[in-house]
Amino acid sequence: MILRIGYVREHFSTPLLQFAEQDAGKTFELVECPSGTGQLISRLTNDEIDVAIALTDALITGIAKGSKAYKLVGSYVSSPLNWAVITGTQSKYNSIADLKDTTIGISRYGSGSQVMAYVMAFQNSWPTDNLKFQVNNDIRGLINSVNDGSTSAFMWEWFTTKPFVDKGEARFIGSVPTPWQSWLIAAQSQTSAEAVTTFLSSLTKFVNDFNSEESRKTKNIPFIEEKFGYPKEDIEAWMKTVDYPSNLLEIPSSLFNHTLSILEKAGVVSPPSGGFQVDEFVNKNVVKLV
Repeated sequence: MILRIGYVREHFSTPLLQFAEQDAGKTFELVECPSGTGQLISRLTNDEIDVAIALTDALITGIAKGSKAYKLVGSYVSSPLNWAVITGTQSKYNSIADLKDTTIGISRYGSGSQVMAYVMAFQNSWPTDNLKFQVNNDIRGLINSVNDGSTSAFMWEWFTTKPFVDKGEARFIGSVPTPWQSWLIAAQSQTSAEAVTTFLSSLTKFVNDFNSEESRKTKNIPFIEEKFGYPKEDIEAWMKTVDYPSNLLEIPSSLFNHTLSILEKAGVVSPPSGGFQVDEFVNKNVVKLV
């Protein structure tokens, strides 16, 4: 079968794009999801994709809230994600503290942009019941909303947003790194475990090549420059912060309790009677807990 792989087209996806160029559609096809993790989860649920490479917190949140549509099948990025806090060029907001009790822009309900707003509130001791959101679908809608005043700010990955800030379309007023590894891989519950395992085993080779010291010094930078148009200095700065696992078919078991604990404190999820069970989150026919 040809797997439908949902992804967000940004620099983190570089190993996947390198794999796709070599595969040329023989074993999988890419399905771009520009709105982010909320859209990826929606497409998994609606049988529009088989596999999603998406943000850890939102994937775990979806399962914790009862979704049976997908299970976690692997790791993708092991380092935290640095979420920038962005406002309009002429807005009155100049720091994270200014955002309390305002309306935050998000891409979709359940997306990483919403989950991280809860984390930001938790870190600043804001009551999460007071959080207000406006859905703006994608990065362009989010930028428009902070400039027309319908939202105070939004959160998006730092280097993805930096070109818009450099062009004077928005302003950074802070950042909030995730308190967990940033990306996991999920698959529809009914998708062939053998097909997913084969795909992830092959992707692991491209990830390890991309993550090598040699590739970091040589081919990674021109590839990202060509695909995304980022300045070389931004790519070099990002490469110093990002790390990938050596085996995508493993997930640290400690990730679940740690992430769920923070999500509970931030008011994002509520545990069932008896607590969360890790086995409910993963497809053990594909991935190994370590």
